[in-house]
Amino acid sequence: MLDRTRSTERYARGFTAAVAAVAALVLAANAGPARAADPGPDRQTPAPVEAVAR
Repeated sequence: MLDRTRSTERYARGFTAAVAAVAALVLAANAGPARAADPGPDRQTPAPVEAVAR
């Protein structure tokens, strides 16, 4: 027959599980798409000089 666990052990296991769950949620919330270190200037094509001069 299984021995009964002490209430202290149950609370410690529950607390450990709660800490692990919060840590997993924090790590998941901070995980996002990686950003480039230096994205550089925009790569849009400039307007033709003739269009700007008018």
